[in-house]
Amino acid sequence: MLRPLPPSTFRDLDTVAIARSLLGKALVREGKGEASALLVTEVEAYDSERDLACHASKGRTARTDVLYRAGGIWYVYLCYGIHEMLNLVTGPAGHPAAVLIRGVAGINGPGRVTKRLQIGRALNGQPAKPGCGLYLADAGVKVSSRRIVATPRIGIDYAGPVWARKKWRFYFEPSAEELPAVR
Repeated sequence: MLRPLPPSTFRDLDTVAIARSLLGKALVREGKGEASALLVTEVEAYDSERDLACHASKGRTARTDVLYRAGGIWYVYLCYGIHEMLNLVTGPAGHPAAVLIRGVAGINGPGRVTKRLQIGRALNGQPAKPGCGLYLADAGVKVSSRRIVATPRIGIDYAGPVWARKKWRFYFEPSAEELPAVR
């Protein structure tokens, strides 16, 4: 049974902890009277203007304005003119931070996730709750910390060695028993 997580769940200041907590949650895509859900298996945290890999590192712009809103909304942007990237805004209003959804069960890579689930910029700034097209839910899957692998984030060498080395990318391998927990 899926239990939707209210947007207020994601308003804590600890974006890295929120990123880890998303592993094993269901990403639920609504559309055309049906919903599909896939287990979140890989994420990356981006935290504030001081994080040189975060889009907010250059300050508030038209593109990054959504990052400065209260957590629990989607930040969707186009990367390299090709791939949509899905991020969950976290933290309180005024604290720009987000978690990139890099993978779900059976789909690795953030561009593949958005393509397969038909996620586009129309969701940018929308609340992550039922009825809005996309939300997160508790699927009853508990991922212990020993199953979580932490590595540096991918493709952010431009942020310099301090930020490029932070182990803010998290993933886990779901068991065959956990996969049926979502539909």
